Amino acid sequence: MPRRSATMLAATLLLIALLCVSVLMKVPYTEMSPGPTYNTLGSQGGKPVISISGHESYPTSGHLNMTTVQVTGAKYEPSLVNAVVGWLRDDVLVVPHDNVYPKGQSDAEAKKQNAEEFASSEDSARTAALKQLGIPVGSELIVKSVTAGAPAEGRLHAGDQIVAVDGTPVGSVEQVVAAVTKHKPGESAVFTVVPRVKDANGAAAAGGRTDVAVPTVRAKDLDPKAPAERAELAVVGIGTGIRHTYPFQIDIGLQDVGGPSAGLMFSLGIIDKLTPGGDLTGGKFVAGTGTIDDDGKVGPIGGISMKLIAARDAGAEYFFTPSSNCAEASKNVPSGLTLIKAETLDGALKSLEQVRSGQTSALPSCAAPAK
Repeated sequence: MPRRSATMLAATLLLIALLCVSVLMKVPYTEMSPGPTYNTLGSQGGKPVISISGHESYPTSGHLNMTTVQVTGAKYEPSLVNAVVGWLRDDVLVVPHDNVYPKGQSDAEAKKQNAEEFASSEDSARTAALKQLGIPVGSELIVKSVTAGAPAEGRLHAGDQIVAVDGTPVGSVEQVVAAVTKHKPGESAVFTVVPRVKDANGAAAAGGRTDVAVPTVRAKDLDPKAPAERAELAVVGIGTGIRHTYPFQIDIGLQDVGGPSAGLMFSLGIIDKLTPGGDLTGGKFVAGTGTIDDDGKVGPIGGISMKLIAARDAGAEYFFTPSSNCAEASKNVPSGLTLIKAETLDGALKSLEQVRSGQTSALPSCAAPAK
C-alpha cells in the first residue's frame, strides 16, 4: 500500500476512534437550561400562586414572574460531545457537576434540600413584605429537627414551639443551648412546649402547653465527630430555629419548584395583593429573580443567563437582577429585555414606580462589563 494511502487510512481510523471516544466518554458536568416562569400575581393549576385570607386583598394585573432553570439529574453525566455541544449553545449552561450536586448527593437529597430552601424563601418573602408594609410579624422558637436515636426522639417533634427550659423562658437558639448544657450528661432537661398537632383536615394546629422531660447524653454519643470542646457537653439531640408568625394567612401554592431564588418576586407579589390603589407593575410584564432575607435584602442566585432567556421567552420587558449577578447578566442580555438592578425590596418597589410612570431612563441598571 502506498505510503500516502496508508497515512490517510491511519488518520481516518484515528479520527473514527476519537469520535467513538467522544460519544462514549462521560464527563462530570451538569447541564442547565431555561425553565418555566410563574406569575406570582396569577394562577397555577387552577389555584392562585399567592392567596391571602383573613386580611383584605386587592385585584392585580400585569406580571411579576419568578423564573426557574431546569437541571439534569444527579446521576446524569453527558458525553464529551454533548458537553461540547452544550458549551457552544446560548440556551444551555454546562457547569461542573459538583457545583450543583455536592459530592455523593442523590436526586432525592437534592430535591429535599431544594424543598427546604423554597420553604425558607417563602417564609422570608412573607416576612420582608409585611415588614415593608408596616404590618407586625411575630416569631417563635421551634424544634426544627430531631436526631434519629437521640433522647428527644419520640418526646419532642419538629414544629413544636419551645417556650421554656427548666422553667426559664427561652426565645433564642443560644438560650436553649445554654440551658441544656448546664446539665451533666445523664440528667434530664425539662422542655415546656406547645406541640404542633394535626387537626381534622391534616393541617398543623397548636396544642396546649406541656412539660416534657428529656434525658441528656454527651454530644459525642450522638456525633462521634463532635469538636473536642463540645464532645462532653450535655445534649438532647434537637435542632432549633425561629419560625415567623403572621396576623393573617398568606399561602404560596406552587408545587415541584425548589430553591431560594424566588424570594424577591414572592415579596413583590404579596405587596401588590395587599396594596390598594392600583397595580405595582402598571400592567407591564416584569420578571426577575433573587433571594431575600427577613429585612428585604436581595441576594445572588445561580443560572442567571438561563433565567434571562426564560423571561424573554415568556414575554418579559423588565427583569429584576440581583446586584451581585449584574456583571454576568450584562454579558448577553436577550433583545427586548431591560435589566433592573435589585439590592433591596424597597429599591425594587421604587423601580416599579418608575416603570409605572414611564420614567425608565432613571431605572438602576446593570452596567455592562468593561471590555
